[in-house]
Amino acid sequence: MNHFDAIVVGVGGIGSAALAHLAQKGLHVLGLEQFKVGHDKGSSHGQTRVIRQVYFEHPSYVPLLQRAYALWDVLDENSAQSLFVRSGLVQFGAADGQVIRGVEESAQQYGLPVERLTEKALRELAPMLRLPESMVAVYEQGAGYLAVEDCVRAHARTAVQAGATLMQGETVQSWKADGAGFVVTTQSDRYSTDRLVVTAGAWSDRLLLDLGVELRVRRKPLLWFGAEETWEKAPVFLYELPEGVFYGFPDCGGRGVKIAEHTSGLDADPDVLNRDLLDADRDPVQAFSRRYLRGVNETDCQSHAVCMYTMTPDEHFCVGTHPKNTRLVFAAGMSGHGFKFASVLGEILSELAMDGKSQHEISFLSPSRFEGSFA
Repeated sequence: MNHFDAIVVGVGGIGSAALAHLAQKGLHVLGLEQFKVGHDKGSSHGQTRVIRQVYFEHPSYVPLLQRAYALWDVLDENSAQSLFVRSGLVQFGAADGQVIRGVEESAQQYGLPVERLTEKALRELAPMLRLPESMVAVYEQGAGYLAVEDCVRAHARTAVQAGATLMQGETVQSWKADGAGFVVTTQSDRYSTDRLVVTAGAWSDRLLLDLGVELRVRRKPLLWFGAEETWEKAPVFLYELPEGVFYGFPDCGGRGVKIAEHTSGLDADPDVLNRDLLDADRDPVQAFSRRYLRGVNETDCQSHAVCMYTMTPDEHFCVGTHPKNTRLVFAAGMSGHGFKFASVLGEILSELAMDGKSQHEISFLSPSRFEGSFA
């Protein structure tokens, strides 16, 4: 039975970063991925993911994002292709809504630049975006998007170059504590390890059964529409509306404008996920596009994809050491806003696996919060 210093289960967005950081620290590390790296079966696919630093969800994420930005820049510089595009981000909502209020509070707390846009300024910056009546728009120039599949592959490539072993098409069936370490069983072999890192996305609940945190999987469709050429230079956008939260991207590589609804979504089983495009997926996105976007042909849905959100009860991440075994570390329940943190979460998991603690403040993401209230 082959032995490793650490095994990473799930080499997606966060797992690939954890594998890279562990390998770069000199550990003999194995990554186990049930599909191919950069696959379209989980949560880390669909061409693009938003990255923003002025975080409305909770101010405590901002220091993590500041480190994530630095790590993404390093990965981008060492990659043959562009991974991080600072296209800017315009967010819309009621002045007292969660998005605008949260953005402005985070910006004030950390001294980050954001700008409220007048209707005239919005037309000059992004004429393809309409300002809803009685709402405001805020602009974050340093935000943008990550090329999601390329980021995963770049981290995996970095890990292998640093000496990691990567096994694709290897499904983990179970693990068990064994003395001071673990034995991991796949469909074809068994491996022993001193440290175990679980980053299995929508499959995490099956590997973290005794964690005591409810993880629900939500089906999330992504749609690409034909659009005018002006959309090639558009910023990323997000609208907080009474009917839901919608977001989208510029036309990247001629595929079309990607638009999705962040809210709603059906509960799902990751092994039998319905990947067809349903009327219920398309209709609200078309209605949103028709009302708030210019130059998008909402009747021309050129392609679609389906990914998954893995939700915690409070929609914040669950990251830390397992309360029953400190040699098992994990990141789970990214709740639809985790990919932008993958670079720094990989660093955090490597620190937890090696030292039992991280230099970063992550207590607000601890699973222990579910015994009480989130603070």
